Amino acid sequence: MCGITGWIDWNRDLTKQADILEVMTETLKFRGPDATGSWISPRAALGHRRLSVVDPVGGAQPMTRYRGDHSYTLVYNGELYNTEDLRRELLARGYSFRSHSDTEVLLTSYMEWGASCIEKLNGIFAFAIWSEPDQTLFLARDRLGVKPLFYTERDSSFLFGSELKALLAHPAVEAAVDAEGLGEIFALGPSRTPGHGVFKDIRELRPGYCMLYDRNGHRIRQYWKLESHPHEEDLDTTVAHLRELLLDSIERQLVSDVPIGTLLSGGLDSSVITAVAANAFKREGRGKLATYSIDYVDNDVHFKAHEFQPNSDAPWIKRVSEYCDTDHHAIYVDTPELVEALKTAVFARDLPGQVDVDSSLYLFAREIKKETTVVLSGECADELFGGYPWFHRKEDMDANTFPWLRKTLERAKLLKPELVDLIQPEAYVARRYEETLAEVPRLPGENSFEARRREMFYLNFYWFMAQLLDRKDRMTMAASLEGRVPYCDHRLVEYVWNIPWTMKTCDDREKGILRRAMKGILPEDVLYRKKSPYPKTHNPAYTKAVREWLTGIVNDPSSPLLELIDIEAVRTLLNADADTTHLPWYGQLMSVPQMYAYLAQVDTWLREYKVKIV
Repeated sequence: MCGITGWIDWNRDLTKQADILEVMTETLKFRGPDATGSWISPRAALGHRRLSVVDPVGGAQPMTRYRGDHSYTLVYNGELYNTEDLRRELLARGYSFRSHSDTEVLLTSYMEWGASCIEKLNGIFAFAIWSEPDQTLFLARDRLGVKPLFYTERDSSFLFGSELKALLAHPAVEAAVDAEGLGEIFALGPSRTPGHGVFKDIRELRPGYCMLYDRNGHRIRQYWKLESHPHEEDLDTTVAHLRELLLDSIERQLVSDVPIGTLLSGGLDSSVITAVAANAFKREGRGKLATYSIDYVDNDVHFKAHEFQPNSDAPWIKRVSEYCDTDHHAIYVDTPELVEALKTAVFARDLPGQVDVDSSLYLFAREIKKETTVVLSGECADELFGGYPWFHRKEDMDANTFPWLRKTLERAKLLKPELVDLIQPEAYVARRYEETLAEVPRLPGENSFEARRREMFYLNFYWFMAQLLDRKDRMTMAASLEGRVPYCDHRLVEYVWNIPWTMKTCDDREKGILRRAMKGILPEDVLYRKKSPYPKTHNPAYTKAVREWLTGIVNDPSSPLLELIDIEAVRTLLNADADTTHLPWYGQLMSVPQMYAYLAQVDTWLREYKVKIV
């Protein structure tokens, strides 16, 4: 994986602006610690930071290839899982290759097929290709949005980058936030409206979209979207088809020239990936698969089962690791470092985020990176198969809002009345919800029950899953670790999208179709374990620490947060018995202690990014 950035300017000679490009590129150093590169012409400047995974020698970037006198230059962040299929097709068309890197295959694919090459790609990617004779820039992002790509226009300049920080490093871009950006932070956060960059006039290229930029401006088109069709296969055929797609996705993603492993929680999704990967390793003579789990110091002492966290992971991790014969590494995070990393998580995301859910993943990734460069994990299976509680509760299905976004009114009461009037949180959330429903690809003749399920899946794909993919990319990349997500294979997503709910929940179980498809790969007790989300800390010392942090901010007259919050309402929250409530205000894991941390992260963000409210 890598970090990319670039600058197109029609009025300025960019060959004289190398120092600015260097600063923009340097902001992405954690995404690519192994090498840095740049390419500059009068109108275009491209920067790249590289994390070497495949062909460390032959995949250097920016990469330029010629066809006659016509040059094409690529900067690319991602991984293609059908590289060899594409290479064979291009060889048959007369091309030759100097490396075995997917970078060269991607660039050559664009040279041969132009913008339509993206329809041939199976992988995770964000890339930019500059055509010097045409003076055009082509940008594309993968179908599910695993890899990020932000952009903005300032006068004659067009700027893009893997992360917001690359754009903010340019002198023409200030960290300004308007009412809409504040709505993203305080009404929707830590999720974001698809395509929204929070900072004023910064956008994110949406998943499944590409862009062509030239002197006439930019033209954006959607090259991939979910399509609704009747599912005509019977249950047994569906199970077999699903099994084939999932196994192929996992095995394709095991290609690497550097150490690779899996994250293992003992839950269904990660255990499936681990079992398939371990079997592939044995079959190919690659030795034992490395697996990694996270837990918290003293969590066993403080753990209390509740609706959103029914049992502890530790016994299940041991069960799966022994069954698959993996080389397992248990990583423990202690409360002081978890709290300290909350600030690091803000810098990794460039925004307030999922607080300790973010910071723990960063610490986890940092430890894994000491031994491994690539990991596969089970994100997105719940969005794909309907694993979350809100898929199964009537009150959530009937709520007519984002089911993971709870307590909008209560959150608004923590803000100054003037800010509430400005952003109108409930109306803002309702608008974004209705906009998303308007995009849902309907299936004519579908009954109201299945139609509502389809809406719920669409909401989860483009909101909740997007937020988890943001988290996965930023926190792992901040530790220079590549994260792969096999459940995001677009072929799998396209197929499962149209499987009816009654099949998805066969055997009267959530994700029943996945459990049935994986029979024989995992032991029955693991296969039918009740869902438990990403592990969080249950240590009251965490609540104490973040409460003290936020209290210090509230008592600091210089805090920029005080201009936005109702101080007395926040003091009341600080005096609440935070450890006795498990009802989250976001997702399954973010309750009162996480609200303390979120507001503290907002303060860090406002201070360190010198955010200007406009």
